[in-house]
Amino acid sequence: MTTTTMALGAALNAGLRRVLEQDRKVIVMGEDVGRLGGVFRVTDTLQKDFGEGRVMDTPLAESGIVGTAFGMALRGYRPVCEIQFDGFVYPAFDQIVSQVAKIHYRTAGAVTAPLTIRIPYGGGIGAVEHHSESPEAYFAHTAGLRTVSPGSPSDAYWMIQQAVALDDPVVFLEPKHRYWERGEVDLDSGPDLPLDRARILRAGSDATVVTFGAMVPPALQAADIAAAEGQSLEVVDLRSLSPIDFDTIEESVRRTGRLVVLQEAPVFCGIGAEIAAHITERCFYQLEAPVLRVGGFDIPYPPAKLESHHRPDPDRILAAVDRALAA
Repeated sequence: MTTTTMALGAALNAGLRRVLEQDRKVIVMGEDVGRLGGVFRVTDTLQKDFGEGRVMDTPLAESGIVGTAFGMALRGYRPVCEIQFDGFVYPAFDQIVSQVAKIHYRTAGAVTAPLTIRIPYGGGIGAVEHHSESPEAYFAHTAGLRTVSPGSPSDAYWMIQQAVALDDPVVFLEPKHRYWERGEVDLDSGPDLPLDRARILRAGSDATVVTFGAMVPPALQAADIAAAEGQSLEVVDLRSLSPIDFDTIEESVRRTGRLVVLQEAPVFCGIGAEIAAHITERCFYQLEAPVLRVGGFDIPYPPAKLESHHRPDPDRILAAVDRALAA
């Protein structure tokens, strides 16, 4: 077993390197992913080591990037596209939801699209709105797409490999402000969970906090603060947003009786709404309080000086927990 400590961005780089080594049909492509190594250096040195035919710089045209990758996937390749920032994905939205997501169903299972679309998402880096958005609900709503987001360097390393190996198209959301956070990664033992399973990060008994990706650290910070005040929070990292591992959430809520769902995106029509509805249906008689949601405000992403007020923090999480415990 080879265990090392690395940043989340470096773990993604190592995972991409591994799939490039193992399968010559894997192609990495996107704006500045080659010589520059990507805006966040996630693909750093890959072009140098694997050549311009495997790690390709593309024109600044997201629809063209995804459209080309889709065609390559239909011809047997396994492309990994990088969308440079979350808000840049919309020119490719038609390709993703109208073509990539539909081809398997449209052909009655005869054609697959093994395509991974990497999207750095969320705020926290002091950038403008089209560099700080959380578009996960659009993709999770679309049948035919898998949507996932790693919550740790270890998950980043293994989940990118699992995504590339699938014959399904995967939207791979990377919490960009966490690229530099470090954690232990076991490079050899293999993933400890299937791609579509949630992970219980911290056991608790008073309330369940469900979150993913960008919001994992504030959820754990809130649990630490709550513990100091005599409250026990269970923290669940979804990892997969489509499909959602409702069984793990349900088991947790049956133990705690309360649920708070946390996301960085605006609350309205978000992932949290679907979880709240589902768990209310499945755990109605076990819930001691209504399911509560914590997220961004229903506004376009604010200027950098205001983003700390927009993004949920431990105080807002604990305020929801207090409301649940008081019910």
